[in-house]
Amino acid sequence: MSLMNILLTVLTLSACVAHSASAQSLCTNDAGPTPTRLVERFISADCETCWSAPQTTRPDPKAITIDWIVPTDQGDDAPLSVAATRDAQMRLDTLGLAAPAMSAVSATKVHGSRSSQLSVAQGMAVGDYIGASIELKTRVKVRPEQPLSAWLIMVEAIAAGSDGTPVQRNLVRNVLVTTWSEASPPAHAAPYIFQELRPMNIPQGARPERLRLVGWVQNAQGRILSAAQSVCAR
Repeated sequence: MSLMNILLTVLTLSACVAHSASAQSLCTNDAGPTPTRLVERFISADCETCWSAPQTTRPDPKAITIDWIVPTDQGDDAPLSVAATRDAQMRLDTLGLAAPAMSAVSATKVHGSRSSQLSVAQGMAVGDYIGASIELKTRVKVRPEQPLSAWLIMVEAIAAGSDGTPVQRNLVRNVLVTTWSEASPPAHAAPYIFQELRPMNIPQGARPERLRLVGWVQNAQGRILSAAQSVCAR
């Protein structure tokens, strides 16, 4: 068992002491499909009807689909401001896109490789936090001058027909972005291993039982090398 999973297990066991045995257990991407695309739906916080629009792009079972609410000049007065996050604008900037007046969709290929393996995992909610991790094992050389960017996204899984949405959504609730690089190669025949483990805050209004993790790793050119999404067994 890796250090990441040991620490997450400790978080889970600690939470079991404080919570009932029926609480949510450790969630990983082990049982999930391998995604071929990352689809990102952006909605302006001013556009309340965009959330319930029947023509919204449906999720593709071969893709990871997430939903960003983009803050606007209206601030807290915007109809969807309660779910808006400044990280949405950061993501738009990374993609080289302008904030939409209503809504927009971006689709990015996940290239995947047998030489790289990405894992995400989450523990149960403890107070206002969940233990979250992302780990990459790769045999692709990672240079300090060309670092990788790891994105770990806490999303709230909302079923179609719930909360006014006609389609299933993964609403972005919290974001962690970190940079990975390695000046020295690993031991002979061993992969590079990069990992990040930390508590992530659960925003007010989010339902802990619906929280999941989405993660991906991209290179300096924005090429997504691998992606993963946690699945929680019930």
